[in-house]
Amino acid sequence: MHLLRWPLPALLSWGLAWLALLGLSAIGFAPGPALLTAMLLGAGLALLHPARWRRLIVALGFPLSVLIVLGSSAMPAWAWLLPLALLALAYPRRTWSDAPWFPTPPQALLALRELVPLAPNSRILDAGCGLGHGLKELRQAYPAAAIEGIEWSGLLARLAAWRCPWAQIQRGDMWTQDWAPFALVYVFQRPETMARIWSKACQEMVDSAILVSLDFEIAGQTPVATLTLSRGHSLWVYRPRASPQPAAATIRSIERSNPA
Repeated sequence: MHLLRWPLPALLSWGLAWLALLGLSAIGFAPGPALLTAMLLGAGLALLHPARWRRLIVALGFPLSVLIVLGSSAMPAWAWLLPLALLALAYPRRTWSDAPWFPTPPQALLALRELVPLAPNSRILDAGCGLGHGLKELRQAYPAAAIEGIEWSGLLARLAAWRCPWAQIQRGDMWTQDWAPFALVYVFQRPETMARIWSKACQEMVDSAILVSLDFEIAGQTPVATLTLSRGHSLWVYRPRASPQPAAATIRSIERSNPA
C-alpha cells in the first residue's frame, strides 16, 4: 500500500485515461468521441478519491495534459523536465502524506484577535506555512505578536521568507519541531493528519496554548470555539491541555462573512 501513496493514484488515473484515449483512437474512434470517453473515465476515477481536493486534481489533470500536449508540438523533449523539477522542489516526496499547498483565504483569521486574545510578543507558529498566506493573516489578527513559520519545501520556505520579511521562517519538519514555546499554533492540514496534530499538541503545548485548525475538526475532541466563515470555510479552536468540560459549556459558534 506504501507504493499507492499520493500522488501515485493520481498518476495512475491520468495514465488510464491516456490509455483509453490512445486505445480508442487505435481502433478507429473519431478524435472527439475518443477524447470525451477518456475524460469521462478520468472523471469517474476521480470520484474514487476520498478528499475533495484530490478529486478535483484527478478530474482536471487529464484534460490539462491534453491541452499541453496539443500546444507543445514545438517544444523540445527536455522541456517536459522543467515542470517536473519545479514540482519536486516545491512539493518534495516527504511531504506527500501532508496537506498539499492551499492558501489561507483572506481575512479568515481576523476574528481570532477577539476570540483568542494574546499578550504582545506572544509567539505564534504557522505549521506548514507554504507561501506565507497564513503568516500574513496571522499578522493581521495579531500585529504585536512574534509570527513564525516552518515549511519542509525549501523553495516554498524561501518564497515565504521573501513575501513575509517580518516573520521568522525556517525550512524544516513541523513534526519534529517543538511546539512548547508557542502560545498559538495554526494548521491548515487535511483530515488524515489531524489525529497526529492533536497528539503532538497534547504532548508538547503548554496548558494555556491554543491550537487553531482551518476547515478540519479533530474527531472526538471538543473545541473551545468554532467560527463559520464564508465560502464553506470554518475555524476550529482547541486548548489541547485543558481539562475536559461538557460540550455545551465550551463550544461557542460565530457566524462570520468574509469580504468577496
